[in-house]
Amino acid sequence: MAVLKLNFFKLLALMLILAFGPVVNKAAAQQMKVVTATVSPELPSLKNKKVLIVYGGWDGHKPDAFAKRMEAWLEKEGAILTISDSLGIYTDEALMAEVDLIVQYWTMGKITKEQEAGLLKAVRNGAGIAGCHGGLGDSFRDNTEYQYMVGGQWVAHPGGEIDYSVNIVNGDDPVTKGIEDFDIHTEQYYMHVDPNVKVLATTTFTGGQNDWIDRAVIPVVWKKYYGLGRVFYLSIGHSPDTFEVPEVWAMLARGVRWASGSKYLPKEEWMSPVYGPGR
Repeated sequence: MAVLKLNFFKLLALMLILAFGPVVNKAAAQQMKVVTATVSPELPSLKNKKVLIVYGGWDGHKPDAFAKRMEAWLEKEGAILTISDSLGIYTDEALMAEVDLIVQYWTMGKITKEQEAGLLKAVRNGAGIAGCHGGLGDSFRDNTEYQYMVGGQWVAHPGGEIDYSVNIVNGDDPVTKGIEDFDIHTEQYYMHVDPNVKVLATTTFTGGQNDWIDRAVIPVVWKKYYGLGRVFYLSIGHSPDTFEVPEVWAMLARGVRWASGSKYLPKEEWMSPVYGPGR
């Protein structure tokens, strides 16, 4: 009887492995594919690039944690870093003229005219800028020219932190290549978006919270230019744990690398108008 019981459990274990093993292996393979693709040769290297990290604003988004994570990764990539928790650094004309990339994570802040002018001038002249969530897409609500540069502005996250899906709509771009649609539990950003940005991923809203946004499709990831500077935005990034999702970190890391190439690579064809003839 003991032998029979043991054999039964062995058989059950074997059946479970056969049933779910391919699924687990497929998921693991996808995660490995996503993680390793952050070093894609199609994207510019960060080695010896001058990168400025600026963080602060609303503490609820834990800007310190974001800055530390980004700093550790950029150091491994060989970037030359300047890190600031003050927007005043945007008025340093010499530094802003030399920087290759700005990574900003500053939510719901106030920026002076001089600080905004220094930032916008640097990007217009070829510095890239990259960021995520409210750290770039809900930074300075009173500054429309800043929002014009980013290409969008947060307006709501109905339901707070919820389950939703992210759909990759451009799988050929180096930022999203190899990444498949995925589900996530975090804030789903409803945004006002420039119709000319190059959209790489979207999310679809339901009418569960507000019936007037039922089936609305809103970009989650986009890239664009402001003058000569590359601009990359990802709407996910409410809390540190969101960056543990392989697809999220991969897109952010690749977007940072892409944005760092403004001064060194030809300008891409990027406009993909949502509204236009025949649409």
